[in-house]
Amino acid sequence: MSTFTAINLVKRPQGGPITQDIFEIVSLPMPKVNPGEILVKQNYMSLDPAMFGWMQPDTDSYIPPVNLGEVMRSSGIGEVVESHHPDFKVGDRVMGMMGWQEYFCSNGKGLNKVDAPLPDETILSVFALPGLTATQGLFNVGKPKKGETIIVTGAAGSVGSIVGQLAKADGLHVIGVVGSDEKANWIVDELGFDSAINYKTANLEEELDRLAPQGIDLFFENTAGPIQSLIVDRMNPHGRVMVCGLIADYSKQTPALGPSWMNILKRRITVQGFTMPDHFGEIPSLLEKLTPYVLQGKVKHRSHVLNGLESSIEGLNLFFKGENQGKLMVKL
Repeated sequence: MSTFTAINLVKRPQGGPITQDIFEIVSLPMPKVNPGEILVKQNYMSLDPAMFGWMQPDTDSYIPPVNLGEVMRSSGIGEVVESHHPDFKVGDRVMGMMGWQEYFCSNGKGLNKVDAPLPDETILSVFALPGLTATQGLFNVGKPKKGETIIVTGAAGSVGSIVGQLAKADGLHVIGVVGSDEKANWIVDELGFDSAINYKTANLEEELDRLAPQGIDLFFENTAGPIQSLIVDRMNPHGRVMVCGLIADYSKQTPALGPSWMNILKRRITVQGFTMPDHFGEIPSLLEKLTPYVLQGKVKHRSHVLNGLESSIEGLNLFFKGENQGKLMVKL
């Protein structure tokens, strides 16, 4: 093979659904692998809501934007097919930021070997960004205590579903907010959440009062939307809000108004945003924390797999529609 396929970002999205014209599908020559480098064949590529932020021109964010004309940023898992690096050998499985492309040439920086005897789908769904984000946000930001009540928005998504299971395993009362009855049934019947709210059909105020009569101690926020203020209004003194994502606002030129600061003040609520690039140096300790839950069968997952690199473009819109069923990824 002398060439491979990649997808470059060539325009900034202007809000609303992602369209084909903001990307360019290109054929690139196979790279020459120099001393100290490896060539990775990417097998699965992750699609994440954070990508909407990475495509924007905002230079005041937690990570620089993807430059126009560059390969679109993403994490993935693959296999080393050529190595001139002392720490990697042909056949090693590796995980890291490899972008929207079939092959990735690297000096090894930022790539982690995958030794667990688990399928690529499982590794990308649990031990990659979703599991790391859930672990960091719940334990290190939220600092949960047994017996507390936590509510998780985007609870059927790749991060939210793991947050809820970890919280339940540690003795919390767990409420999930989802966008369909199928997702509500899944997180309750399969994942063990105590209850679920379908935000599209429920009377949100009535359901929150019914399901959290003693108030809410922790709020793991993935979505924004009208329920956000209603949750904060019902939080207990010294509650904690972990702001992980705001998918409902990513396509808007002007984000929706947030909760009243009066309630934050009166109830001494801690609100903390977090992003994983700040914590990449802590990945070994996060995996050490997460792995026992997985090995003990306390964390289940499901993967939503699209086929072929080009499916990633339209696949991003599944996040806006709420149609992704678990961890969204592309099989190359």
